[in-house]
Amino acid sequence: MKPRYRAVGGLVKPDYLVPMRRLLLALLLAAPAPLAGQGLPPYTPINPVATSRSGLAFEPYHDRGPGPWAFTLGLDYATAIESNELPTATYLLDSELLRLELRARRELGPRTFLLAEADLRGSYGGFLDGFLDWYHGLLGLEMPERERRPRDEFLYAVTPPSGPALRNEPSSLFLGDIRLGAGRRWSPHFQTVAALTLPTATGPEGYGRGVASVSLLNTVRTPLAGGLVYEGSLSGGYAARHGALSVLQREWMLAASSGLRLRVWGGHSVYGNLFYHSPYYEGTTFPGLDRRELSFDFGWILSQADGREWRVGMTEDLEPGGPAIDLVLRLAATF
Repeated sequence: MKPRYRAVGGLVKPDYLVPMRRLLLALLLAAPAPLAGQGLPPYTPINPVATSRSGLAFEPYHDRGPGPWAFTLGLDYATAIESNELPTATYLLDSELLRLELRARRELGPRTFLLAEADLRGSYGGFLDGFLDWYHGLLGLEMPERERRPRDEFLYAVTPPSGPALRNEPSSLFLGDIRLGAGRRWSPHFQTVAALTLPTATGPEGYGRGVASVSLLNTVRTPLAGGLVYEGSLSGGYAARHGALSVLQREWMLAASSGLRLRVWGGHSVYGNLFYHSPYYEGTTFPGLDRRELSFDFGWILSQADGREWRVGMTEDLEPGGPAIDLVLRLAATF
């Protein structure tokens, strides 16, 4: 790259501005462009309170890929602190949660496809409490629930007002519930997936549903102006009562989401998705169990012209109020 020269006072200095502009333009043009209409990444709650009851999740609209198969490998790592202590009942969750998930999609035709998901999970005391104490101090946030708990020590216990107490054990690695689904694209903007979750979890009680669950996941997607894409969903599902807390569990549940993805330049996009889930339990007197869940999933995506995607994201629980899933770090690749 040969610079031009410009006069500065009595000196002559190289002017790199013009060739640097040309180089930047060349890099932008060479950057991988996203496929038309690509939307948001999938989202499934990681809290064991959710995964032990509901098969509902956000299922994005699936474009038909260049080949019959598409795969997504994702890693989620979360730190949780929930403390609901009442005179007659207690619910405590202090844990770090791991989920390594593999999702596969098989195209059957222009409109229909099959889905399969399997994951490995872990729940343990972890190692992030010291970092989170520093992080909250940096932001000026007070977390008395963490201050009352020993650092990096596991606890997951539920003692409802009536019925048996549940005290779950940590588990380094176990298989989660497998989900199978069949989907249909009714139009370029609307899709439905019927899903069946099988009780294949091998972890302690309180991490899997223990029964099969069914769900119907509906997704709408529409491109907006300037590289902006909207994607929303409305879903419903059923899971029979099971386990020590069965008398307090809800069987029918709803979920909805609303989010945007904005292409910033080339194959680079940012996204944000608000996910709602109806309450999983009733009558426990614990706000963390009886109230709705509202989470915000956001991050950055790099898309390639061949359909591959690389994603880095985070999730924050907005409701129920108070301590909950403190932070979820998300990494994923689609190929």
